[in-house]
Amino acid sequence: MDLKGAGAIVTGGGSGLGEATIRAFAAKGVKVAIFDLAKSNGVAIAKELGGVFSEVDVTNNDQLAAAVDNAVKAFGAVHIVVNCAGIGTAGKTLGKGEVPLDLEPFRRTIEINLIGTFNAIRLAAAKMAKNAPNANGERGVIINTASVAAFEGQIGQAAYSASKGGVVGITLPIARDLASYGIRVCTIAPGLFETPMLLGLPEAARRSLGAQVPFPSRLGRPSEYAQLACHIVENTMLNGETIRLDGAIRMQPR
Repeated sequence: MDLKGAGAIVTGGGSGLGEATIRAFAAKGVKVAIFDLAKSNGVAIAKELGGVFSEVDVTNNDQLAAAVDNAVKAFGAVHIVVNCAGIGTAGKTLGKGEVPLDLEPFRRTIEINLIGTFNAIRLAAAKMAKNAPNANGERGVIINTASVAAFEGQIGQAAYSASKGGVVGITLPIARDLASYGIRVCTIAPGLFETPMLLGLPEAARRSLGAQVPFPSRLGRPSEYAQLACHIVENTMLNGETIRLDGAIRMQPR
């Protein structure tokens, strides 16, 4: 699918991987819609790039549905969705004194990272299915964000790994569900990246994490995620696949 002139939604587009993707898309002539929380930089980024911003909590169905409708109204059609909205939580199944992990953070992580992703997929796919197909029969492309934690969850990552493993798990069946509409679905599973969460760590800690990556021995850059997102859109044969973007790292228990 050609990027130029396409309409794109990026959830979590106000920072990190989502912001980098928004910027890469805009540089290639994509009309961009940022879905994020009000406290994000989404308003400023949208104004800078000539895009649109919608305040969206992906767990709020009405809010998300209205924002998708607004993006279609603004652009005429939505052809691309990139799901970057998510949270990271940590907590052992049994804490100090053999106290069970509080269930609410586990539930909240699944609600945002997995159910929020699926909700954006289903709402956007309903709009994409009405698009006129291009010369290859394509009507849309959906890109999700998982994590290497989906495969090698570390100590304390049960909730996060479950949510990201779920994103990996839905990728192929949804790609099969939407194949007859000409809508492709892929997932990117990043390793250790320079996201706001990791950038909050001390410099020495970031260097230590980067040194764990076989090559290149550094943290991944959001622009590298965005580069892959652009390629997925442009390469029609990529469908139903989860792509690790991790410098060959395999996470250890801690």
